[in-house]
Amino acid sequence: MSMSAVQSKKSVTALMVALLTACVAFQLNASMLSPALVTMGEELNASPAAIGLSQTWFFTAAAVFSLFLPRLSDIVGRKRILIGMMILMGVGSVISAMAPDITWLFIGRIIQGVSGPTVPLCLIMLRSAVAEPKRYGVLMGLITAVNGGIAGIDSFVGGYFAEHFGFRSIFWLMVVIAAVATALIWLMAGESKPGEGTRMDWLGVFFIVIAVGALLTALNEATKLVGGITAGPLVTSLALAVLAVVAFMAFWSVEKRSAHPMVEIVHLRNRSTWAPLLTTTLTMTGIFAVINGIVPAFVQAADPGFGIGATQMSLLILTPYALLGWLFGPITGRLAPVFGYTKMLRIGLLGSIAALAIIGFLGLNSLTWMIIGTVLLGIMYAGTVNIMLNGLGVVLSPEGNPGFLPGMNAGAFNLGAGLSFLVLPAILVATTPLGVHGSYLTVVVVALAVTGAAFAASLLVPKPVNAEVAP
Repeated sequence: MSMSAVQSKKSVTALMVALLTACVAFQLNASMLSPALVTMGEELNASPAAIGLSQTWFFTAAAVFSLFLPRLSDIVGRKRILIGMMILMGVGSVISAMAPDITWLFIGRIIQGVSGPTVPLCLIMLRSAVAEPKRYGVLMGLITAVNGGIAGIDSFVGGYFAEHFGFRSIFWLMVVIAAVATALIWLMAGESKPGEGTRMDWLGVFFIVIAVGALLTALNEATKLVGGITAGPLVTSLALAVLAVVAFMAFWSVEKRSAHPMVEIVHLRNRSTWAPLLTTTLTMTGIFAVINGIVPAFVQAADPGFGIGATQMSLLILTPYALLGWLFGPITGRLAPVFGYTKMLRIGLLGSIAALAIIGFLGLNSLTWMIIGTVLLGIMYAGTVNIMLNGLGVVLSPEGNPGFLPGMNAGAFNLGAGLSFLVLPAILVATTPLGVHGSYLTVVVVALAVTGAAFAASLLVPKPVNAEVAP
């Protein structure tokens, strides 16, 4: 091996350490607080709904900033933007740790949400540093696997810290890791700005942010209708939905006339843009609430569930799911350039459909089958589909605008997650007359149908020829 090759390998290894630390820092913001929500409510004298809303606003902010920060990074520098995101994540964590009430917690969580596009931005930086498709696939899988949870450890650490030191200790831990990530990126990552000299289309950014922000807020308001239709949430959600449509139409108009558009309209019309975005949205809608809400709730229910506690449920269901996603991510990432990104995506979706079928038709009657179903979902969704969807956002992005599609895809992930927690719990409530078992089965069948639609959409996703090699 030549000296230059050894040096290149060392630099990529150093870059990977920095990028992985940044992704871990972001993932802790997203997942470590889940087991601490009750403690947060008690310490801040806030209702569960208010604490849950702080989570919603974090993910909404993450989705909104994901839309334009990757594009801005192309122009002003990816390293610079990622460092800025890590610093603001730390600032938001400090504010949340010192929050005297729920209002300041909201402010802190929204500021943390600036770090939303951490994973897609890390993948873009990795892509510019690693040209060899097979090597990129493995490293891509390793980075993206963090996005599904840190092998289940994050939730357990969050629960332990909340129980023994209070919820504020979790935010202080986030501050430390964000500081470490900032230092590593500063020291180990190189700068790249392929769009240098291009002006940022801030008017386009304004309208797309309004459109997506209004849509996500409308979905959140619509969740209040699950228990019954009331005038306030209905009017608010409809008004926000109309605002989202009007803002998107304005965005489309601005992009057609702009000399430096955030995204060229021709790209929006391409299958390489709308097909992966549609697939991502449908996949998340079908699967996200099942593994993060429906299954845990059923397993812990006394009748006709299995009546097991939260800790045992995590050990049996959530930890194996996250751990297998972590283990299989680099493997499927390595296979993608050889067998094909789209082929691996479709295999993962078919496997996810099989896993949902096992959960619905066998797992609701047997804890053993429920565990088998969630284990398969961990391999096929967390370890395969999630990796391919994130990867396709990078390798299908237009050459002249590499930050566009990864940012829009991150927004699609958040939109799908919001839809999932709107649609599936609403169906659970609406089918209550069928009995608990019948309502849960109906929800899983709907999830199966939506995931089947995601598979159909995946058939339209074009093959990323430049990112693949012969076996």
